[in-house]
Amino acid sequence: MYNSRLVGVVAAAAHRTVCRSSLSSAPGVAGTAGLFCTRTDPERHGRPMHSCPAPDTQFMCYSLTHRALLRLQGEDSAAFLQGLVTNDMELLTGESRRGAIHTHMLSVQGRTLFDLILYRLKESEDGQFSVLVECDRTVTDSLQKHLKVYKIRRKVSILPCADLSPWAVLPLEGGEGREAAGPKLSAPDRVLLWEEDPRTVAMGWRLVAPTQLNPVELISESRQGDIEDYHRHRYTIGLPEGVQDLPPGVALPLESNLAYMRGISFTKGCYIGQELTARTHHTGVIRKRLMPVRLSAPIRDPEGLAIVTEAGKLAGKHRAGSGSLGLALIRLAHANEQLVLQAPGDATPTLQASVPEWWPKDGKLE
Repeated sequence: MYNSRLVGVVAAAAHRTVCRSSLSSAPGVAGTAGLFCTRTDPERHGRPMHSCPAPDTQFMCYSLTHRALLRLQGEDSAAFLQGLVTNDMELLTGESRRGAIHTHMLSVQGRTLFDLILYRLKESEDGQFSVLVECDRTVTDSLQKHLKVYKIRRKVSILPCADLSPWAVLPLEGGEGREAAGPKLSAPDRVLLWEEDPRTVAMGWRLVAPTQLNPVELISESRQGDIEDYHRHRYTIGLPEGVQDLPPGVALPLESNLAYMRGISFTKGCYIGQELTARTHHTGVIRKRLMPVRLSAPIRDPEGLAIVTEAGKLAGKHRAGSGSLGLALIRLAHANEQLVLQAPGDATPTLQASVPEWWPKDGKLE
């Protein structure tokens, strides 16, 4: 199922430069006066999806080697996950029957342990529900142990899927109008899953296929891209993914924009870590958010460095990045100010935070 605006939105997010000098005039936006939004600067960060495209290339395919897959199967699978994840499993099993949802698993203190994409698989012959879990590859063992701790006597099987590989598919600039419905697979029966990325339309599509299959064989006018370009695209639009962007036991889901990524339900039943998350949501006070940032000049190992205002007041902390692009946890009260990264030595790069265009226009920024 495709969103007719998907290709244009992704291509625009990756290439055009648009600046909103103030969001205070946007309908429904509260407390955003002075915040600004920028998009990719083609001159400095041109062609974020590829290095040298062929003239007829419209889509880039990225092998997500930093992600891994687990399969949960059994009659208790949905109920089991419902008590562990932030999103509502009814989205996969109920009337809407979505193909994929984004979600986090939290600690009892309400901090993110795992960021996941859950895919609904076809029911087996005996009618049992199955779900494919995409996670950061470095925490695959930790995730399996975490699941087994809470599994107890539930009828759930947890199996690694070394024979499957996840891919991301993103359009190039100019895709809008050519393939408004998205890329077509020449042989869809050769892939296991083919879904829109559930986090935001700016992230294109997700594909899961046998490890020996390259989606370029199935998608007309496509080619394989460098995974670093995929990460630069994420940092450009401000979308976190994996343990570097979301340190386990450290990141808070609402500060990490999980609600904006459609990864949390505030109406479902209880789940581990819900209390702090629900309280923060209902008070409506989120003073810091993970935001895309751009450094005036790239520096070595900026991760974890403090970010201050020109007056020296603490404004946030750099989280992760690639070159001059990255993500930082920024105090929203200082998001529209000139900021400085406290780098070691004589380097004092300035830093510019921006509001992603895929954030909801009526999002409340305190």
